[in-house]
Amino acid sequence: MRFIWLAVPLLLSTTPSALAQVKAVGQAFIYRKAGDREMKLHVVFPKDWKAEDRRPAIVFFHHGSWIVGGPTQFNEHCKYLASRGMVAIQVDYRLLDRNAKEPPIPCIEDARSSIRWVRANAAKLGVDPDRIASGGGSAGGHLAAFVGMMDGFDAPDDDTKISARANAMILYDPAFDNGPGKWGHERVKERYKEFSPFYNVRPMQPPSLIIVGEKDGIIPPKRVEQFAAAMKEAGNRCDAVIYPGRPHDFHNWNPNKTNPDFYVTLERVDRFLISLGWLTGDPTIKNSMK
Repeated sequence: MRFIWLAVPLLLSTTPSALAQVKAVGQAFIYRKAGDREMKLHVVFPKDWKAEDRRPAIVFFHHGSWIVGGPTQFNEHCKYLASRGMVAIQVDYRLLDRNAKEPPIPCIEDARSSIRWVRANAAKLGVDPDRIASGGGSAGGHLAAFVGMMDGFDAPDDDTKISARANAMILYDPAFDNGPGKWGHERVKERYKEFSPFYNVRPMQPPSLIIVGEKDGIIPPKRVEQFAAAMKEAGNRCDAVIYPGRPHDFHNWNPNKTNPDFYVTLERVDRFLISLGWLTGDPTIKNSMK
């Protein structure tokens, strides 16, 4: 467990609605069918990629409160991590009805199916099936933590013999506490422990990096620190990096103006992956504000 407080200049981030105007990067694959809908994920391969490779991979889930957004939030993250040698993926998952109060079961089903699909197709994707990270922001951070730490809510057509668990977690301001008085509780109600990774820390869970702003209104840093302490107590690694003065979603890429927080936080991700032995060399990301 590591609590790190970092200070960098403040700029506003890009919202889900703005990112909705952007197209997902990478090659599209269908990872499952939900009724008549073909669910797709988008894969960015390194330039020197070969199918016989066994590269680390990361599977990203976008933000948007489980009700809006699409697989574009991590476009620039995917391009950068692919340049570093990873296979980088973004998932289109089903969204909830804004006006209903159902729990995020469709979102979780799709998240678990996408991890299973990547692992089942690892040989075709040039991926090491034992080095698949989950990543996500906000509600997508909840999904990334769920597939790293919890079981349940499998899609009916899934092959459950294939693990849906991630081997590492990159969690940007994750909405992983849905308990009483916390974000998302109105959807999960008394079932919050079935849905919240915060209440499901166990031994032998994957190493994790959490990036959160001090002023985040979805997941307060105190809860992140409590989660990280519980992970350490259980024998797991959890690096919690808290950025003073930062709001929710402060780390997003902004196509309209340079956001130094994007570069600083992505370099932190890179160094975490280096520490796992998944990447080598020094980070190559450049902050044009420096």
